[in-house]
Amino acid sequence: MVAGVSAGSAGDVEAAVKKTEIIVSAAASLQDSLDKIAVQYEKQHPEIKLVFNYGASGTLQKQIEQGAPADLFFSAGDKQMNALVDKGLIADHKALLKNQLVLVVPSDSNTKLTTITDLTAPAFKKVAVGQPESVPAGQYAQQSLTAKKVWDTLQSKLVFAKDVRQVLSYVETGNADAGFVYKTDALTSKKVKIALTVGGHVHKAINYPVGIVKDSKHPAEAKAFYSYVQTTAASSVLTGYGFQLAK
Repeated sequence: MVAGVSAGSAGDVEAAVKKTEIIVSAAASLQDSLDKIAVQYEKQHPEIKLVFNYGASGTLQKQIEQGAPADLFFSAGDKQMNALVDKGLIADHKALLKNQLVLVVPSDSNTKLTTITDLTAPAFKKVAVGQPESVPAGQYAQQSLTAKKVWDTLQSKLVFAKDVRQVLSYVETGNADAGFVYKTDALTSKKVKIALTVGGHVHKAINYPVGIVKDSKHPAEAKAFYSYVQTTAASSVLTGYGFQLAK
């Protein structure tokens, strides 16, 4: 009996050792959709183990520049991908998705928003945004507030977050009265509601490019997953979470 258990365990260990790990550095806003895609992909490719490193696109960009292991990079902004392409650190890459910037408030909030300039009202004591230096959603929020001439006015109210999921968490827990997130993030939570969709004319286009890291230790396997996320099967998951496909 014990010997049988040992043999089974050894077999499991052996099977685990044979898996090729593909490290995917991806924008935090992609977590739910990519986790679901990974389940599908690993079922079809039992020899592959997808390991995700989720965070702010700017932070992930810096990690790749500093030589951190990564096979694929999913960015929530063109800026971060272009910086890596310019440095010769990305091989194949393409625009994959688009998203929308929205303002969320707690689901039980009665405050009304008709324009982002309403954030200057006393009802909004704390407004959460991603750090503009590293979080694309924070950059888009800054561009929008600057275009409406209230970025400086709101400085005392702003609460900065390390990524867009932290912004969502601040609003969910009542630590912020409103926050700038992507539509896709807002749709994952029952604790917030979309109070306003920010017009696309006040910020740069929200594009999500994907690229293969040139120093990938498993370029063939990385390319296979890169191709998979462009298939109809993967696209249906992504659009199901509120993303739009890039033309």
